[in-house]
Amino acid sequence: MAVVVAIVGRKKSGKTWTMEYLISRLAGMGFKIGAVKHIHEEGVTIDTTGKDTWRFARAGAKVVLSASPDELALIKRTKTYYGNLDSILGCLKNEDLDIIFIEGFHSLVAKRTDVYKILTAKDTEDLNSLLVGTEPPILAVTGVISENVTQLKDQNIPLINLKLRGEELVNIVKALVQKKEAQ
Repeated sequence: MAVVVAIVGRKKSGKTWTMEYLISRLAGMGFKIGAVKHIHEEGVTIDTTGKDTWRFARAGAKVVLSASPDELALIKRTKTYYGNLDSILGCLKNEDLDIIFIEGFHSLVAKRTDVYKILTAKDTEDLNSLLVGTEPPILAVTGVISENVTQLKDQNIPLINLKLRGEELVNIVKALVQKKEAQ
């Protein structure tokens, strides 16, 4: 199984940018990466109203697969996966991935010691509330907080400003994959 790294934080704290940064750098090094995005709102779909795939789902198809020369997209209408991280990750188990990045799902990953976490926060108050109930391993803190704070007091967690020291975080994740491959 791939190394699983969750990027968790509040809205507008830097989760998406952090995930995009890591994916682009690590994919550029040849790592095979999967990405999981948590969407809180019900009724949100990546499908397009009126398109054939949307019509098939509306007609009652539980699973719709669209295939083009460049992409394979699977849309599964279900509520059973949402609250179960293992079921969500199980959808990617046959993909031969090195790393799976998860954006969000704090409630599902906070207590898991088999999921590495990168916390994004707006400020120290935001970070402190995020740390409550979040178990190690925590790889780093980044996001908006890193633009105004240079060091975390009372925390033995690296604070990384991606614009200035992003390669440090890339190297941390890269080392996890290399360690797993050596086992």
